[in-house]
Amino acid sequence: MQTAAKNRVCLWFDGDAEEAARFYADTFPDSYVEAVDTAPGDYPAGKQGDVLTVDFTVMGLPCIGLNGGPGISHNEAFSFQVATEDQAETDYYWRAIVDNGGQESVCGWCKDKWGISWQIIPTVLSKAITDPDPAAAKRAFDAMMKMVKIDIAGIENALRGE
Repeated sequence: MQTAAKNRVCLWFDGDAEEAARFYADTFPDSYVEAVDTAPGDYPAGKQGDVLTVDFTVMGLPCIGLNGGPGISHNEAFSFQVATEDQAETDYYWRAIVDNGGQESVCGWCKDKWGISWQIIPTVLSKAITDPDPAAAKRAFDAMMKMVKIDIAGIENALRGE
């Protein structure tokens, strides 16, 4: 038996922690479901035998999904940030989240169907907005502020002043 990570992210779900964990495991590399544990007795959000917790990893980050019930909503104060290398990878993760019940936001942010926020951020963008040339960094930043999903070509054009 593998020992649980000493520190991991706990995400609250309303009965669908296992579905979310399996979606993440199927979508992202270095992601998997390690254990699904059922409740040993009745609890406010469920009954004995219901899935209570799910131990899973998302891109190497240990997590536990807790089926805690309704009333707790996710918000942008927590998000997964995925660094992508090219437009195809950016598009793949964006579409995987948005097309499976999620929703688009702005500046590379989106939410999955469980309300968890994701930042799909090309490494080109991270480098561009920290460019040593303040004018180039500002152009790239201003371009990003007008985007929903990040368009790498648009960021590169802005960086060059085009």
